[in-house]
Amino acid sequence: MGGTAAANDELVRAFLSAWERRDTAFILDRFTDDAVYHAVPLRPVAGKAALAQWVGSFETVPPGELAVHHQVATGDVVMNERTDRITVEGTEVRLPICAVFEIEDGRIKVWREYFDLVGLRALLREGRDQA
Repeated sequence: MGGTAAANDELVRAFLSAWERRDTAFILDRFTDDAVYHAVPLRPVAGKAALAQWVGSFETVPPGELAVHHQVATGDVVMNERTDRITVEGTEVRLPICAVFEIEDGRIKVWREYFDLVGLRALLREGRDQA
């Protein structure tokens, strides 16, 4: 049994805020032990150990901004549309994302993100060409 839609909405907002400041401990504490992160064009990251390694890989990446434009929560599902301003491979990019979070007992069990991988790769190529 999960929390209220309002509590789940706040959980996701706090989680994204932790990503902005690269608060690895907070981020990992918000996942269930069997959680899955799936950037849908890429391979999923499954389980707390794999997530810890993946999240830890961002500790040296400069903080970014995850600007939520719209967010809705119903039951144990939270969905948002946002723009992430992040540094990827030394290039600052603005990446439009839609995300779905499935919440279980106050923790994130599944986090799926949908974005344009081809567009991201083109932005990274442009950044390398300008360097």
